[in-house]
Amino acid sequence: MTFIVRILFLYSFFAAISTLVNLETQHAVCLLFPLHATTQTLIYKPVYEPVLIISMLAGTLTGLLVKYWLDRRFIFAFVPQNLRHDGSTFILYSLMGVVTTVIFWVSELGFRLLFSNPDMRYVGAVLGLCLGYFIKYQLDRQYVFRKESL
Repeated sequence: MTFIVRILFLYSFFAAISTLVNLETQHAVCLLFPLHATTQTLIYKPVYEPVLIISMLAGTLTGLLVKYWLDRRFIFAFVPQNLRHDGSTFILYSLMGVVTTVIFWVSELGFRLLFSNPDMRYVGAVLGLCLGYFIKYQLDRQYVFRKESL
């Protein structure tokens, strides 16, 4: 297996793992604190319920932590010099993820708004995460885990 194919496979596999962690965290939060039944009209759909937002934040955090550890260790073979170096790298890694997180959230909420079925938000989440992870790899390779910074 060539190096590029190996990295592509591993990165996709790790993205799938962190996506599952993200979505399972969201699902667990929603099970713990079910969404309230509200009256829906053609214009208003209960997208902004606090539990939905909290579940998205919790899923994003758990997915980020898992993805950082996997990327750092297996994709970029990054060995931090110390805890402070690892922390600053994680902060930069997280900042690169802000744009891609917006893509993911817009996609998830967009699917929730567009379709009557509330579960369609998960389809939007998966599509948004796929696009976001593609962009994130490019950013991480270029700015976070640069060879000269190792």
